[in-house]
Amino acid sequence: MAAMMMMMMQVAIRLAGAALLALFLPAYHVYKLTASFLGALLAEHDGDVAGKVVLITGASSGIGEHLAYEYGRRGAYLALVARREESLRQVGDAAAAAGSPGVLVVPGDVSSPDDCRKFVDDTIRYFGRLDHLVNNASIWQVGKFEEITDVNHFRKLMDINFWGHVYPTRHAIPHLKKTRGRIVGVTSNSFYIFIPRNTFYNASKAAVLNFYDTLRMELAGDDIGITEVVPGVVESEITKGKMLTKEGGMRVDQAERDAILGTAPVERTGDFTTAAVQGVCRGDRYVFEPRWYRAVYLLRVFFPEVLEWSSRLLTVRQLGTATTDTLGQWLLGVPGQRWIAQPASLQSPEIKVR
Repeated sequence: MAAMMMMMMQVAIRLAGAALLALFLPAYHVYKLTASFLGALLAEHDGDVAGKVVLITGASSGIGEHLAYEYGRRGAYLALVARREESLRQVGDAAAAAGSPGVLVVPGDVSSPDDCRKFVDDTIRYFGRLDHLVNNASIWQVGKFEEITDVNHFRKLMDINFWGHVYPTRHAIPHLKKTRGRIVGVTSNSFYIFIPRNTFYNASKAAVLNFYDTLRMELAGDDIGITEVVPGVVESEITKGKMLTKEGGMRVDQAERDAILGTAPVERTGDFTTAAVQGVCRGDRYVFEPRWYRAVYLLRVFFPEVLEWSSRLLTVRQLGTATTDTLGQWLLGVPGQRWIAQPASLQSPEIKVR
């Protein structure tokens, strides 16, 4: 009886919280609309990036590649960073063809403090300034925590997904202060919606989101803006199945990919980056794309058990002998469902290697 009473009290508290939120949201949106209007009148925003210098990490494929094309189309100078030099140069050529007046290609590893210092310094030497730092590089991890034989395999993931945002930001801040520039952090919705089998990946994204939220307060008086871009499921090498396995190696495993993502609709990269850069240019603090992921965040806040139960049902419970025999993968096998959920590019396991 006591347990039942406690559960009823918790539900009542959450419903009361949801009711208060419903009352608060209209006033909050009026405030946001007014602040946005006044800001457009009284302040200089990033709306026109033509002639500005933008440094993008993880630019050899996926989201980073298409961010380069979108910024290039808008007339920005580009410094592109990634480990795969040949692919990076191909992206640089395509960005120049899209409209960028100048592209600098800088091979580098965001998990190396020395490389981060070098590519920021190279950008300043080449262009003389820096206006936007876009921290995008990331890798994906798959595997239940209890199945991992050595957790040290995942230091690499934390080095790229967390420290790969910290190191470039550290070196870029003095230059961004001079231009009243902007830091753009491409994060993940996994922090908001509880994706099982992604233990370390989720932790790395939670860390970087809190890093930016704290840094925004510290830099408020220095005229450096921060935009956190929160992707849903977007067409990229990650959603193609490229992942860090529980054994510590990188491989493309589309069965694991399907077991986790299931029928989640995958957004085209070009559509995502167009929306993302529009939000950055407006000076938004957060860009959720697609926007309906905001509703999932509210579900996590008020009814986390519902989100946990549905995530576990779709991605953890096995329907067969293999760990990839999940309900999500089974639903994806329904005739026509894969065609609806996944772009054709995700059907092939081929990825860039150089």
